Amino acid sequence: MAQTLYEKYGGFKTISRVVMLFYEMALDSDQIGDYFEDIDMPRLIDHQTKFVSSLIGGPASFGDDRIEAVHRHLNISHTDFDEMAALFGEALAEHGMSDSDVKAAMVAIEGKRSIIVARHAA
Repeated sequence: MAQTLYEKYGGFKTISRVVMLFYEMALDSDQIGDYFEDIDMPRLIDHQTKFVSSLIGGPASFGDDRIEAVHRHLNISHTDFDEMAALFGEALAEHGMSDSDVKAAMVAIEGKRSIIVARHAA
């Protein structure tokens, strides 16, 4: 059985570090930083770590319906999603993920675009 990216890169502990770095970058982003004002960041980091873990072969935590529901009210645009994805790719690379593995993870993240981006967003 092939090793998942989750297993290959150290599981939950490593993904948690990646997510923390991602949010450091996201909070500094002019494009998406405002989404995180008045947010319980420790809770968000925990949920995001579980979500990303599931995307790259770790245990599944959230179904698409739940993911769509928690993002629905945010009116996330394609441009916002692109920024999020770019920052997340940077965070993965900074934690030693190979280029091909970053690309594989980004394919998984891109697969969630249709349930995260607002239906009416540009």
